[in-house]
Amino acid sequence: MKIHLLITLAVVSILSPVLHPAAQAASGENWPTKPIRVIVPVPAGGNPDVITRIVTPGMSAQFGQQLVVDNRGGAGGMIGAELAARAVPDGYTLFFTSPGSMAILPYLHKKVPYDPVRDFTPIGMIASGPFLLVVHPSVQAKTVKELIALAKAQPGKINYASAGNGTANHLAMEMFKNMAGIDITHVPYKGAPQAVTDLLGGNMNMMFNSIPTMIQHIKSGRVRLLAVASAKRTPQLPDAPTVSEAGVPGFEAVPWVGIVAPAKTPRAIITRVHDAMVKVVRTPEIRAQFEVLGMDPAGGTPEEFAATIRQENERYAKVVKLSGAKVD
Repeated sequence: MKIHLLITLAVVSILSPVLHPAAQAASGENWPTKPIRVIVPVPAGGNPDVITRIVTPGMSAQFGQQLVVDNRGGAGGMIGAELAARAVPDGYTLFFTSPGSMAILPYLHKKVPYDPVRDFTPIGMIASGPFLLVVHPSVQAKTVKELIALAKAQPGKINYASAGNGTANHLAMEMFKNMAGIDITHVPYKGAPQAVTDLLGGNMNMMFNSIPTMIQHIKSGRVRLLAVASAKRTPQLPDAPTVSEAGVPGFEAVPWVGIVAPAKTPRAIITRVHDAMVKVVRTPEIRAQFEVLGMDPAGGTPEEFAATIRQENERYAKVVKLSGAKVD
């Protein structure tokens, strides 16, 4: 009896150093003890990168450890997403992502090396901001209804610019095209700057783009704003109607930035990251910075963010199929 007891105690004493760190990881105890890697699937300066660099300093201060931004642009965001999906789920890798990686890429490619639902654990949405529907002043339309009427009268004659085939503003316009029942011509560019340049020069008729990119051009009269693509009007442009109220009921195109972690990351760590993010985005300083960018702070629960990701996947699967967009 004593021998069995001694053996049991010996085994426990041997295993306890192994079991204790695992138990600590599951509970989030003592996490973090080293810097946290933050993968961003776009180059420095892209919208997800800008949002990431706004919120990470405040989160670092709460954790007492640095959040180190690792920009992994390329393949439309696939490189960064795959890297994050394959990371060890110990809380030391976070993925600051957007619809491109989480809801669009899987439907543009025949094969994607990760599953946006299965391979990640949602933490929370940081912020979102609507696209703007803008036209060159030479376009004879001052409202969405006038634009639709013009497009129906001239099938295929009106063109629109995008940041590239399969990008968020391309698919937003394809959704608009389908819901409005019009025939317009897509002209893809290698990035938004070139597309905007040709729109300003009158070579392109229209496009969807973000508030910070277009607001000064709207104020200067170089482009005409027809509507915002959110469910409700935006505080930055309160006089602009939504696309939905202006003639295409139910239309919405609102890019977002959020945080996910590799699947199986301990729930306690997910909760701590979520709580830190919410605390940061609710500060007046961060809200003011988001407002300049035309973004609204979010901070919903992990469950709400998971639902958003599922809904976005369903929506973009349909839009990609309708548009026929492929990048393979």
